[in-house]
Amino acid sequence: MLLKLKRVASEPCLSYLGMFLFWLTSVIPQARPPPCIGSNNICRSAEMFQLFFLCSSLGLVAIGAGAIKSSSLAFGSDQLKREVYQENARAIESYFSWYYAVYALSVLVALTCLVYIQVNMGWALGFGAPVLLMLFSTLLIFLGTPFYVKLKPKSSLITGLIQVIVASYRNRCLRLSSQSEDMLYHQKKGSVIVLPSEKLRFLNKACIVQDPQLDLSPDGEATDPWRLCTVDQVEELKALLNVVPIWLTGAIMNINISQPSFPVLQATTMDRHIGSSFEIPAASFGIFAVIAAIIWIVLYDCLVLPIASKMTGKPAHFSTKERMGFGMFLSFLSVLVMAVVEGVRRSIAIKEGYSDDPQSVIPMSAMWLLPQNCLAGFAEALNAIGQNEFYISEFPRSMSSVASALLGVGMGVASLLASFIMSTINELTRGGGQESWVSSNINKGHFDYYYLVLAGLSVVNLLCYIACSRAYGPCKGENREMIEED
Repeated sequence: MLLKLKRVASEPCLSYLGMFLFWLTSVIPQARPPPCIGSNNICRSAEMFQLFFLCSSLGLVAIGAGAIKSSSLAFGSDQLKREVYQENARAIESYFSWYYAVYALSVLVALTCLVYIQVNMGWALGFGAPVLLMLFSTLLIFLGTPFYVKLKPKSSLITGLIQVIVASYRNRCLRLSSQSEDMLYHQKKGSVIVLPSEKLRFLNKACIVQDPQLDLSPDGEATDPWRLCTVDQVEELKALLNVVPIWLTGAIMNINISQPSFPVLQATTMDRHIGSSFEIPAASFGIFAVIAAIIWIVLYDCLVLPIASKMTGKPAHFSTKERMGFGMFLSFLSVLVMAVVEGVRRSIAIKEGYSDDPQSVIPMSAMWLLPQNCLAGFAEALNAIGQNEFYISEFPRSMSSVASALLGVGMGVASLLASFIMSTINELTRGGGQESWVSSNINKGHFDYYYLVLAGLSVVNLLCYIACSRAYGPCKGENREMIEED
């Protein structure tokens, strides 16, 4: 945890430095290309130093942000008790919910207040505001350092996982007994794990002590850590492998939210006016998904759970797998609604004679896009919070940083899969002189069919999730809860 604290404390400094350098590009004329000249927009390209300056600032921001996201969530959860049953389950659930709510609120502020400052008050002030916020957050982290729970860093997790794979392969000829008690396993000093679990039993060969005199040193450590690992190391790798199927279903669900440009095209062709003077920008409709996520988190934590607790007479708690599954179902509904709305929008556009004019505004209110955005926001809040809590709760404490990074990795995989699906559909549907379903002309294309493909994929993914969830078995703490209820 000490390593996590150093990352949580140092990476904001990198982000602050990156934002500060980025802000300098708006206040120092030599740090950016000169303005374009004349009405013909004759522009001069950026010099090598200017590009290097800009890329360096963005790189520092990206490195700092990536490290903060993977460390802050895990570090915060480490401040709580790790038991995931009874009163601690409620505390952990609230922590993850409010963490995501604050994150969503920051996104909302960035998309509204900061954009307004940048557009109306200039780039210098618009970029200066994030610099001040980063400085404040960095100081806040350092001021809270004396109050944090800090543990000494342990050996490299990645090295330990690789050692288990190598050791299990090198010991592949060993025979496993049907009774784990008959085998001698290498235990870590001070560990409460005595025997390896029965899942993925072939990995247990990595921690079997064949000859204590040859395999163990006088102080009890393995003489060759690439042939003999501890039970803890084996269980860490098992924990990671066990969640991979569920993680994949979560990554596939995120394909639905990796389509930011298509809803913008929809909104561009629809009536976005509220009243006679105010018009919502087409790119701002994604804000409603963020608002929906915040509203759901607040209602769930302050209204749904208290009412459920009063009705049942005991503290109510919905498991992480239940919330992830319900989030996937709502994600399916969101793309289904998107398909229906797009089908109606396209029919009106063709009826009005706008087949060749995708920029024209049709007589259909853009408020019809709100249901799909709200459903997407609810789905994202349920599934994202559930995934983070599931990984953190199921993984050993030493793997909390890996657990908090899995959601971000899944979103990256989802973006790649979304690009692959779109390219594949584009290639399959544009042959024979036909317009592609995902044509740049949204009125000639068939984005409604594309959304139906995503809806079908969501149904298959939901069924796979149900199967994987049942195969995974009960989460940590669920067995104890069931015993106490009996």
